[in-house]
Amino acid sequence: MKRFIGDFTNNRSALLVFAAFFFIFPACNRSKNSTLKKSEVTESKKTNAEKLGFPVGSKVILLHCDDAGMCEEANIAVRHYFETGDLLSTAVMVPCPNAMELVEWAKTQKSPDVGIHITLTSEWKTYRWGPVSEKSKVPGLIDPEGKMWHDVPEVVTHASAGEVETEVRAQIDKVIEAGFTPSHIDTHMGTMYASPEYLKVFLKIAEEYKIPANAIDLSDPAIAENFRKEGYPITTDVVELLNQFSLPKLDNFSSVPDGNTYDEKRANFFKLVNSLGPGLTEIIFHPSVETDNLKTITGSWQQRVWEAQLFSDPVVKSFFADNGIIITTYREVMNRFTRREK
Repeated sequence: MKRFIGDFTNNRSALLVFAAFFFIFPACNRSKNSTLKKSEVTESKKTNAEKLGFPVGSKVILLHCDDAGMCEEANIAVRHYFETGDLLSTAVMVPCPNAMELVEWAKTQKSPDVGIHITLTSEWKTYRWGPVSEKSKVPGLIDPEGKMWHDVPEVVTHASAGEVETEVRAQIDKVIEAGFTPSHIDTHMGTMYASPEYLKVFLKIAEEYKIPANAIDLSDPAIAENFRKEGYPITTDVVELLNQFSLPKLDNFSSVPDGNTYDEKRANFFKLVNSLGPGLTEIIFHPSVETDNLKTITGSWQQRVWEAQLFSDPVVKSFFADNGIIITTYREVMNRFTRREK
């Protein structure tokens, strides 16, 4: 990891490329070109969806509400999707101000697919947060303002894998101690994939707690190359780490594209889904209801507001039905995996 950080911090071009990549795993920062290309999977290889018992050749999408708990506007949008039954998968940013109120709500639901959005950055200019851990235990995660760093490259530059592990465990344990067992863990802004050492921590903790992580199967060279081109340190060791991960894996990962209008955003989402190959793909998005407060937090508020209505849209529902798209959750994925292992 030290060598990686040295190369990283001494190469301005690499830094810019690496930083730009993390718009693909945004809390708010978005990219219109976040779509991953189809995997060139041979007929002899089963997708991870097929291994879980989904129909051969099917597109199975895990539509995931990111950034629950970040603010009240996000919580309202997430709760609405769950209450209508239109979507049932989300993850909470535990260090954020409104996280535990979402956790308390989750405790009132029947087996909700609510995970932990492992958060190691605090990206906004004026709306910020610090770690769950005591700051003295994770000094590398703290910026000069006493909050978490604004972006992923700063985290990689300053925080050791040991400090990251301390904070990841603190976030999970806080939720468990509140009386709720998270259904999965994932990674805010892709930070846990920013270093091979961070990834080791991420996968180790998932296995220890026996909860799935958003582990992406990179054994397909085409998928691995897509991530590598975007700036991830996808080495053979990283591929092997994921190969050895004992819990379920994704075949692909993407995010809902932006649009200049709602109709364009919806059309761009359809293009994304049509571009995917068979398998289990997680697609993230960040729904929030429109308020003046949201507009002070993020310039991407309009995209978030549209995303709060996108998956209740009858046109989108018809698109899924007409194209045989299967929508799933981490709860279902883990249940299928557990049954398969027995």
